[in-house]
Amino acid sequence: MLLELQRRNVHRAALFYAGAAWLLVQIATQVFPFFDIPNATVRIVVIAVVIGFPFAMLFSWFYEWTPQGIKLESEIDRSESVTRQTGKTMDRWIIAVLALAVVLLLTDRLALRKPAAASADKSIAVLPFENLSADAENAYFATGIQDEILTRLAKVGALHVTSRTSTAEYSGHPGNLKEIAARLGVAHILEGSVQKVGNKVRINVQLIRAADDTHLWGEIYDRGTDDILGVQGEVATAIAQTLDARLSGEERQQLARKPTLNPAAYDAYLRGLEGHKAAFSPVLLRAASENFAEAVRLDPGFAQAWAYKSIVDGLIHFNRLDLDSGRLEASRSEAAKAMELAPEAAESWLARGYLLYRTLDFDGARTAFAEAGQRLPNSAEVFGARGLVERRAGHYERSIELLQQAIALDPGNISFVSMLVQSLSILGRTAASRIWLDRGLALNPGNAVLISQKAGSYLDEGDIESAGRLLDSQPLDIESGWMMSVKLSLATVRRDFSTVIAGYRAALAAPDFELDGGTLDYYPLLGWSQRWQGDEKAATATFKEGLARIADLRERLGGDSILQASLAMIEAGLGDSETARRDARMAVESAGNDQIASFATRDAQTSILALAGLRDEALDALSALADDPTAQNLADLRLSPIWDGYRDDPRFKQALAKAEAKIARQNQATVAP
Repeated sequence: MLLELQRRNVHRAALFYAGAAWLLVQIATQVFPFFDIPNATVRIVVIAVVIGFPFAMLFSWFYEWTPQGIKLESEIDRSESVTRQTGKTMDRWIIAVLALAVVLLLTDRLALRKPAAASADKSIAVLPFENLSADAENAYFATGIQDEILTRLAKVGALHVTSRTSTAEYSGHPGNLKEIAARLGVAHILEGSVQKVGNKVRINVQLIRAADDTHLWGEIYDRGTDDILGVQGEVATAIAQTLDARLSGEERQQLARKPTLNPAAYDAYLRGLEGHKAAFSPVLLRAASENFAEAVRLDPGFAQAWAYKSIVDGLIHFNRLDLDSGRLEASRSEAAKAMELAPEAAESWLARGYLLYRTLDFDGARTAFAEAGQRLPNSAEVFGARGLVERRAGHYERSIELLQQAIALDPGNISFVSMLVQSLSILGRTAASRIWLDRGLALNPGNAVLISQKAGSYLDEGDIESAGRLLDSQPLDIESGWMMSVKLSLATVRRDFSTVIAGYRAALAAPDFELDGGTLDYYPLLGWSQRWQGDEKAATATFKEGLARIADLRERLGGDSILQASLAMIEAGLGDSETARRDARMAVESAGNDQIASFATRDAQTSILALAGLRDEALDALSALADDPTAQNLADLRLSPIWDGYRDDPRFKQALAKAEAKIARQNQATVAP
């Protein structure tokens, strides 16, 4: 059989077919993107050549090329067969195909891939675009164009792109570009301006090498609003080419793709982006959702708008900014719609990742964000989201690594610094957290979140003097959840119950207090503070009011770990120890696989058992927490009134010693910037 295969040149046919097929696939991969031919066409070519292989082999077995044309091999007399001569001809064709393959390979590796410059040579920051429109309300348009260009640049793997948050402070006339580039750690700066007058738009962009202020590239785009949709991709492509950043076929398609052909839908989308990308605000988030809804109403095929509407609606639900409007189900259907319309788009995978994260499917979220990262290799948001997933999954070391990568791409983003500090604090690495906090404060002096986190790190160590030096000069701002929480925690361990009571009363009197999940424990904390101050009548009234309001929320929301823990703490205050025990247990069970909520509810359960007078159970739970890798607040253990009746118990002393040793041990693992 082997000799017959050789005689009929089947092996030569196989080699020729394989070489020709490889050439065809490579040519399709390199050429199709230039003509905006979808990747699906390349896949069809690959499938076709694979399916064609067995047919080609059958053809070479049954047929023979002769001077008279193609004939069945069975019809040719062996003495007249020219397979030997045909074999020599095929050898020459095989050599030619292989030579072309080698040329294409060398061209790809040497000619197309220019010697790689240092990564810093391909680093870039996009400064906020100046709004030159007479109408100040058009600022959203300039911001949106800048953000769209930046997002496209983030899709180019060969570039290092600093995220928007780090450049936000350089709006208007930024001054010395060399100094700005040094602060941001980039070699190039993209500046721009946008002027929108009626249906006409002028976009002026210029790329500058910061080291010597050299103008590398610039362009002015005068377009109508119905012809603006491709400019962002043109700019990103030109920048990549100017910086010799080689684009893959997929990247070319991503940059050239227009998200919608409807100018009005795109305008609504840009308005939505402004609200979504701005500092966290319930009002702006709701407005963003409405603008994205308008975008998809005008263009039901606008996948990016579906994706961002899903992300915003999920964020509104997750932060309890809208309890009764079915935001979670809306987010679910919107994410599915985005994936249906654009399964290759990074935004679709981002929407899916956030949805799965917020519904505690951490394995699914991890996969979705990894897919998004393949399409957005320069996105700090993706690294940050992956860090959040790993933290809630209990993989704290991995969370720390990913959040550090997010900060490297977006060094001025306070949110990422705050997230990293939270991951470090969970492990009790208070000294390491302060290194990062000081770095953040150097860039953002006076930032309330960072100051409160730094004070919180001292409370975790039991150092109330250092915490006080940071907090005593800060106002008790109920709009700043971080600052309020830490200041009132400090006041509690100081036994300054008047300050605590005033703070919680002010928070409960604020509009929409119940729509923020972080305020659900204000009633029990207020009630217990009133009791510790000696005002039993006020405490009982607070507990009863809190019981009614939180029970109503539980009816609307179903099982929720924060609600359950808050109810249990109130029930302990009303003397119903059995119900408090039950609801504290249900709080722990409601946390599911969310490791952050799991530890928080187990910590709350321990306090609830202590407040309910269930001494042995409280000390058993405290001992179990002391053996957990996550850290406890030493100021609370040493000074909180919750444990006033327990501190002389040997079991309490043993648990406290374990908690202190844990933080001391973890502090040796310092993670510096």
